[in-house]
Amino acid sequence: MIDAFRAAFQELIDASLLGDPQRFGPAVGRVYELASHVPVSEREIALEALGPIFSGHHVGPGIEADLTVVAGALVEMGTSPGNTGIEVLRLLRETGRAAGMFLHAWDKVGDGDPPDPDQVTAADETRVAAVLGDSAPVATLCWWTARRYGLSAKTMLSSAQVRAAVRSDPKLHGDLLAIAAQLSAHLAEFSEVVALLRMDEVSSALVLDRGTRRGFRVRFEGIADNFQLHTLLADALIGEEGRGLPGRRPDPRWVAAFRDSDPDPQAKIVHGWWNLVGSDGSWVWNEGVPADIPLLNGERVLILEEQTYPRSWNAGRIYPLVKADLWVVEELDPAEAAHWWSLVEPEDDTPALPAAADTPGEEAAPAPSPWWQETEPAAPRPAEPQPAADAPASVDPLADRGEDTDHPTASSPTAVETPPLQDSPADNEQAAHDQLPQTEHIPVLTDELLAAYDAARTTSDPDEDGEDDTSHRDAPGSTLLPPLPPGVSDSSGWGPSWR
Repeated sequence: MIDAFRAAFQELIDASLLGDPQRFGPAVGRVYELASHVPVSEREIALEALGPIFSGHHVGPGIEADLTVVAGALVEMGTSPGNTGIEVLRLLRETGRAAGMFLHAWDKVGDGDPPDPDQVTAADETRVAAVLGDSAPVATLCWWTARRYGLSAKTMLSSAQVRAAVRSDPKLHGDLLAIAAQLSAHLAEFSEVVALLRMDEVSSALVLDRGTRRGFRVRFEGIADNFQLHTLLADALIGEEGRGLPGRRPDPRWVAAFRDSDPDPQAKIVHGWWNLVGSDGSWVWNEGVPADIPLLNGERVLILEEQTYPRSWNAGRIYPLVKADLWVVEELDPAEAAHWWSLVEPEDDTPALPAAADTPGEEAAPAPSPWWQETEPAAPRPAEPQPAADAPASVDPLADRGEDTDHPTASSPTAVETPPLQDSPADNEQAAHDQLPQTEHIPVLTDELLAAYDAARTTSDPDEDGEDDTSHRDAPGSTLLPPLPPGVSDSSGWGPSWR
């Protein structure tokens, strides 16, 4: 089975780099069919092989977008995204900028909402050309592929390592937030991208328990809302298994559902423990996120108050692929706890401390600048070409905590739209396997190998006069993205219907 998977993935790479739509679809189907039957290590090697293709822009926009979806499907099977996850997000930054230019132009000349990416036509491209001029073809192509990049990006961001790597690059993080915020107005996938990009912006809190006057510093990751935070705090602090706070222990099935497991149908309803209150006396709503906890002296201070009335909520994570954790770093010694209580309960009658955004000297983070704005009314601001770059070394493809072992289904958001494939009958499986060439390990795609693919693709698609048509390499809009490879941009079997 391993040899069969390697052969199928090599066929996928060949079809992609040669721009062959007739081979690409069946190759994707065969990879999906075999991927769940090979060790995770084989899928990690295959996923790693896609990184140089993405970073070097060796395939056309349609193929590239679909390959990112293939990569996302492998991650949903439990494969660590590794450096390829970062490359997908870099692609989103490049293509998302141009897709944002399409939306910006549409707002100026369109009548109503923009077309669905899958329904873009030549008339739509012509319409935005009134604003974008020669950049309209590339901007329209990038809008056409935007949903696929969004689907893959949100899957890659389910990895804690990928999220950490993006946060370590403030420019990349800020650009992705701005792009996703703009595209989310029309594509729901990007609302999830925004939430995942912001998920770990707050990863610690100082927790004060009103009843015992004790205090704890906690850290957490993968927390999507305060329902999840509330439940995992109860698990970490209550009873002998926790830090000894009074109260009933949470049902272990609730805790598992908020950490890394599917909800148990027999334990769906969680019953709450406290009112969550900020240092300024404001309520910290369960429906909110940890970033809503007000700052005090540089720390997010959360006070556990007795419930005024019972509260309950459903067990389960908003993002099933994202695994969560919360742990106590330390308990404050009595003197330090008393100091923090003195800050939230001053002896004088001064007003309660304001929320973080209103505290003098504490300014809310400015919204990312809208890079898509034009510098002049008549011409759009072109995006700068993005150089290919290696992913940060902090992404460890073997240490991802954001894995999921469920296999994608036909309705999976990262599934390429190919006809559903059934496993071969048992009596035919060996014969089918024997017909596949036995392969070596999936080779690392070096610059020399990629150059050979480029040369093969160019020589295999001459025009009617027997000469290669390279005129489109300097096509309008080529300053935004790499030019479309020969044989792809003008292929009625692969490109969008209007091209």
